[in-house]
Amino acid sequence: MKVGIIGGSGIYDSEVFQTSVDSINTPYGKVVFERGVLQDEEIFFLPRHGKGHSIPPHLINYRANIAAFKELGVERILATSAVGSLRADLSPGTFVVLNQFLDFTKRRALLFDETSVKHIDFTEPYCKKINTVLRQELKNLGIKNEEGCYVCTEGPRYETPAEVKMFSLLGGDVVGMTNVPEVTLAKEAGICYGCVSTVTNLGAGIGQVPLRHEEVVAVMEENSEKLKALLMTAIPRLQKEPRECGL
Repeated sequence: MKVGIIGGSGIYDSEVFQTSVDSINTPYGKVVFERGVLQDEEIFFLPRHGKGHSIPPHLINYRANIAAFKELGVERILATSAVGSLRADLSPGTFVVLNQFLDFTKRRALLFDETSVKHIDFTEPYCKKINTVLRQELKNLGIKNEEGCYVCTEGPRYETPAEVKMFSLLGGDVVGMTNVPEVTLAKEAGICYGCVSTVTNLGAGIGQVPLRHEEVVAVMEENSEKLKALLMTAIPRLQKEPRECGL
């Protein structure tokens, strides 16, 4: 069972694995990734924003990234992301395993095939098996976590207090700029997808200080060891346990 990792803000390399840089050409563009090994099983790592956070969220080539993993034979994707909290009780440092999303993107290709009449069921956008493994391993590691709904905005600007209030009223728990269309493309490609998000800040109007990207990255770096520990325990299980979703 091949596993691909997509690293979000603050997670730009796979230093916990033995890796080498490689690339692959897809119909949507060239993708540079890292090829590695964990417990004698091949894994793949892709920094979503490129090395050094060089690609803003609205310009990420999501279709190329997922197409690359599909061509490499990846069957499960484990993604990480930095998010803002839409709830006063969801504090920075908390890990949130995503279970639903609200899409507020505006100009992104949501599917590979946008011309044919094809409707994909999204009752369960995220793989229940991956979510179960993530939550069990987070609990085993003693890391505070819960499941939650991700609101995806277009970016690259942060949200206004009015938007944060609206998203919260609609049932959102966290807000970010990258999970859609990553999750929708994975579903279309038949790849099981799960994402663990790290709360880096309170949303505008909830927190009392202006938001700065440097602070987001700093919180992610503070939690990087926890994320690495999670990857080291969750991935071997995802490599060996069979899929149950029918994709």
